[in-house]
Amino acid sequence: MLDESLLDNPAALAEADHRGLLRGAAEAGARVRTAARHAAEAGVHDLKPDGRPRAVLIAGPGAAAICAADLLGTLAGPGSPVIRLAPTGVAPAAGALRWELPGWAGSVDLLLIATPDGTEPGLSLLADAAYRRGCTVVAVAPVGTPLAEAVEGAHGLFMPMATAPYDQATPLAASAPGVLWALLTPLLALLDRTGVLSAPPDALDKVADRLDHIAERCGPAIATYSNPAKTLASELADALPVIWTEGTSAGPAGRRFAAALAELSGRPALVSELPEALAAHSALLAGPLAAGSDPDDFFRDRVEEPPALHARVVLLRDRPIGGLTAAPAARDVALSHDTPISELEPESGGELETLAELIAMTDFAAVYLALASGA
Repeated sequence: MLDESLLDNPAALAEADHRGLLRGAAEAGARVRTAARHAAEAGVHDLKPDGRPRAVLIAGPGAAAICAADLLGTLAGPGSPVIRLAPTGVAPAAGALRWELPGWAGSVDLLLIATPDGTEPGLSLLADAAYRRGCTVVAVAPVGTPLAEAVEGAHGLFMPMATAPYDQATPLAASAPGVLWALLTPLLALLDRTGVLSAPPDALDKVADRLDHIAERCGPAIATYSNPAKTLASELADALPVIWTEGTSAGPAGRRFAAALAELSGRPALVSELPEALAAHSALLAGPLAAGSDPDDFFRDRVEEPPALHARVVLLRDRPIGGLTAAPAARDVALSHDTPISELEPESGGELETLAELIAMTDFAAVYLALASGA
């Protein structure tokens, strides 16, 4: 059950936030600036690449690496495909995971390693294997870790991960807001330098400013009625989120939201892109998860019995209404099945800014849902 009174009690929220999730969301802009500075100090802007890599391979554990690969692949487009190397192993533990290079990887390819840990032997072995194949190796990880030594031994580029003192108190959740931006920002700066995507320093500054703006709008001191993240968290309290996305950047933001809900608050979610989502989820909205599907709900004991789980559509869009859009059809489908709908749309700006706003807004919502539900 969601304790809605907790949402409007900043002191209680801070006390419940044992993992530093809310602080990480609020300091996302600062993480971007620190990570960009670390990348510059590591020499990213002094690189003189011979050209764009044939392919960009990315490896790392957990949801942060998955999301980073998704975002980078979306921003890069088909010119230099971004391919995530999925790990194998018997358990999701640092010592049990292994990564393998594809057979075709060679001197014209770029390997990116992103991890908030850095102690994984499998990543150190991967860096050595890439060096033997002639791949360029770049890593973002905490300083002083075995991976940092392995990358230096492979004559690669190591960029220190931007961390905060409270990160050391508890193990970092892969979906934590601070982790994503600490890993993603140096990789954006690097791929901008190599011509894979466009993320110049001024664009990263705008991303940091946009994240600061969202932190002001969605911070714990802002009441629920005027706080879009707290509002979304309360709307999803007893719902199955059915996340529909529209627009190129909204896709990875929606998948990131689903991953954060699962890891941070223990909530399942479904995600799909419009217009295919209308066909993929039409039966779901008409089935037992529909809002009006439980005829006995009227007689439910509101004190003793928890409410039935019903679907709620969350529509994420990265472009304003107008032109060719499936948003009106999505609203009609949801409302025709008596399914409530929540909508998030960023303010105008560049692709990186709008993407950052969608991620920041949904990150805050996932964190509030986790804290208020005692996850």
